[in-house]
Amino acid sequence: MIPKHPHRLPAFLVVGILLALPLLSCSAFHPVPTPPAPTAVARQYAREVVINRDRWGIPHVFGKTDNAATFGLAYAHAEDDFPLIQASLVAARGQLARLHLAKISIVNDYLVQLLGIPEKAERQYRAMPPEFKKFLDAYAEGLNTYAHFHPQEADIRFFPVSGKDIVAGFIHKIPLLMGVGKVLEDLFSRPADRLGVDAAVQKRFVFNEALPAGLDGRLAGSNAHAVGPRRSADGKVRLNINSHQPWEGPVAWYEAHVVSEEGWNAIGGTFPGAPVILHGHNQYLGWAHTVNRPDFIDVYKLEMHPDGSLQYRFDDQWLPLNVKDAAIDVDLGLFEWTVHKNVYASVHGPVIELKGGYYAIRYAGAHRHGFAVQQWYRMNKATSFAEWKAAMAMLALPMMNTVYADRENIYYVYNALLPLRSEDFDWMSILPGNTSAAIWTDYLPYEALPQVLNPPSGLVFNTNSTPFQATVGAGNPDPNNFSPTLGIETLMNNRAIRSLELFGTDESITREEFLRYKFDRHYSKKSAMYKDVLNPLFDRYAAEDKHEKAALALLKNWDGEMDENSAAATLARLTYEPIHDIRMFKPVGTPVPEPEKTFKEAVHFLLRHYGRIDVPLGTIQRLRRGATDLPVGGGTDTLVAVHTRRVGDKVVGKAGDSYVLIAEFSEEGVESRAIHQYGNVNRKNSPHYDDQAPLFVRRQLRPSLLTPEAIGENLERSYHPGEELGR
Repeated sequence: MIPKHPHRLPAFLVVGILLALPLLSCSAFHPVPTPPAPTAVARQYAREVVINRDRWGIPHVFGKTDNAATFGLAYAHAEDDFPLIQASLVAARGQLARLHLAKISIVNDYLVQLLGIPEKAERQYRAMPPEFKKFLDAYAEGLNTYAHFHPQEADIRFFPVSGKDIVAGFIHKIPLLMGVGKVLEDLFSRPADRLGVDAAVQKRFVFNEALPAGLDGRLAGSNAHAVGPRRSADGKVRLNINSHQPWEGPVAWYEAHVVSEEGWNAIGGTFPGAPVILHGHNQYLGWAHTVNRPDFIDVYKLEMHPDGSLQYRFDDQWLPLNVKDAAIDVDLGLFEWTVHKNVYASVHGPVIELKGGYYAIRYAGAHRHGFAVQQWYRMNKATSFAEWKAAMAMLALPMMNTVYADRENIYYVYNALLPLRSEDFDWMSILPGNTSAAIWTDYLPYEALPQVLNPPSGLVFNTNSTPFQATVGAGNPDPNNFSPTLGIETLMNNRAIRSLELFGTDESITREEFLRYKFDRHYSKKSAMYKDVLNPLFDRYAAEDKHEKAALALLKNWDGEMDENSAAATLARLTYEPIHDIRMFKPVGTPVPEPEKTFKEAVHFLLRHYGRIDVPLGTIQRLRRGATDLPVGGGTDTLVAVHTRRVGDKVVGKAGDSYVLIAEFSEEGVESRAIHQYGNVNRKNSPHYDDQAPLFVRRQLRPSLLTPEAIGENLERSYHPGEELGR
């Protein structure tokens, strides 16, 4: 049940709510009858769509209409990962505690009510164009049809789903990705004496190390590079679509190719519950996203009426808090029980009650996140840069650096919904809630965002780095044109530095060089690995025994590459990662160990587990999936990124380089190659559960199959939805 005191909720109000969903499969307590039979519309869609599975299990969905195609996408994705899709949609409804009884489920359902997600989904779905609502409903019909044909997987209490549920999924995930959960966690975990108006707020995205292995959602790294004709040796435009996602869960990539007779022809990555391709390319253009973290969120302390009533001062008046009963249904197995808890809202936004009083949260785009799915649909269907940019200018997607390419253009935009704030307040602190002067209502227009179009260098890139270094030479945005109140990053990480050292110094890049640079695994001498860890270690530390002396010698002679055959890379990883992880994933002010300490711990770890210090990286750093257990190179903040968890004497990959798609645009059209870190099917009994892993660890791409002829030559099976079951 919800704890009596809301300040006891802290450990769960993080993005871990959505990243723990793989644990929340169908309730074991409810054997259920068959969900409703497909509607006449669903049966029509099923006749109008064909799912072609290639030799890697990737679905190529061909539909007569866009609606039929997204119906087929839903059905194909459900075949490969239905439990996770179901859990994602149930979570967005605020009914996760009915599906699976766990504390994190209850907190998710409370948060859904606090943020008003059901009401927002209703309003935003209703406001969408009628034809687009039919599109969303068609995707939902695909899920309903799968649920009917597979009742052993589906919980009838949550079916049928509708297009409104699809919209709710976006409204649910986006605030968590923006960091709203982290801000709430920070507030709930504070003692009352740290809740003053002038207290700093932990707004930066910080990851929860306490979540199960592989599910802590390290979204700290993604790469996107585009090289235009003037920098390309053969005149082709190349785009690196290379998000660093968790390797499992509802924000792990699923590859699909969707084609309709209405002009939709897109291939790329999507997430459970998404009816479109989220990043990839169509026959004209492509785009890649990387996470950005400006200041999206503000916290206000409300001045409550002295008579104890639920009224707060706002300028010269007292306004009543909006109060709603959040009824949270909890499945106890033998019966369901409803927990009731008040949730509040003010003119600022959702309000929480703590020992120190009442605090309001305001976050960018709170009333438009559902329209992000419409924006992505328009991006999928765009046939030109102008159409694609018009879709981006909706700013319904409130975050994500985005790199774009077509056969003539390369482009970078710091896509973000940036509140226009007064310079009179410290926006990193808790703000006074009693004045309208501290409330923002407008955003920086899309055209005023940091962006670069066709720079003289012929290169644009982003690696979660500052938008003020998006190219080499002329054309970079001027930081002096942007207020500090926007909170735009100034970071140059190792991946950005290496991008400049590789892509930025080669003025005639071949295909082979483009791929070699993308798959680079080196730390720059200018990186934090050297400047903050290795160089201070070399300067200050004297080895205490022969093992430490040998380990220091290995590090001093290291070439900086995280190669699976390198013993020095093992030492570097074990020394650097504890420091890096605290700086990147822990709250500001968390003590950071000195490199001498982590170096000694690294030596001790190797001696304890292996009896020596010259252990190749691939011996301890593994890619594991099913029966597959392979050595894998790469590191924290290298262009080939691998984030790990400790498992005994190994570090096992859980996030980083994942689905990689390299697209090439020319007068002849577009071609692409790709790889997935595991395989495209999240079913342990499928041959495609881990069939791409051997290619992935070798950094070897496979051709994308974009034409009916290529698909036919590599066809595994072809069917209408339900036909594979004889329906």
